[in-house]
Amino acid sequence: MSIRLLDRSNALPAVVLGVLLLVAAVLISFSLRQPPIDAWPPTPSLEREAGDSLVGPLQYTIDATSPDRWVFFDFSRRSVVPRGDPLGWDLAFQRFHIIANGGEGFAGEGGILDLGEVPFDSITQVPASGYLPTEPRSDSTNPAIARWYSYGWTSHLLKPKPHVWAVRTADGRFATIRILGYYCPGAIPGCITFEYLYQGNGGRGFNTARRASPSN
Repeated sequence: MSIRLLDRSNALPAVVLGVLLLVAAVLISFSLRQPPIDAWPPTPSLEREAGDSLVGPLQYTIDATSPDRWVFFDFSRRSVVPRGDPLGWDLAFQRFHIIANGGEGFAGEGGILDLGEVPFDSITQVPASGYLPTEPRSDSTNPAIARWYSYGWTSHLLKPKPHVWAVRTADGRFATIRILGYYCPGAIPGCITFEYLYQGNGGRGFNTARRASPSN
């Protein structure tokens, strides 16, 4: 009686191919199942002086969709502004990059401090020191807020981390911000939406009664 042995050398490649096809199908399924995207249209540019009071919480959306142009925001005027005045802006945005008006090559004394994963309304006073300036590089960045997002490897979307950042403005005043989103309507990347409080009197306290409306 003859015994036929199973030729495993032919079976193994088929098993491996089956596993690879299954993994590919799962990854494709996850990539097609996109999560809901929070998106906002850019806020119209309308400068309004904040004065010396506590302003906010306000919500603002920056159109930072251009990869070649920085967009400048001034807390004291509550708006996007032209760059003309070297001291006339506090934060600048380009796609997912965010910088402060402070550091080598910048006219302001601005900086950013990561306060960590804390509730936005829990900040009653910001620190006096520890603010990081912007680093002068070809792709200027501020190390305190450079990784404000997490990247979804299956969705390929940027999702804001639940952090709060303190900002020292170009003229040495203070604000707090949290980032809410990165997308314009139609899932177009580059619309950075953030909520903020700005203390116009130069102090570091944010414990004054806050406005309920997020509009500006």
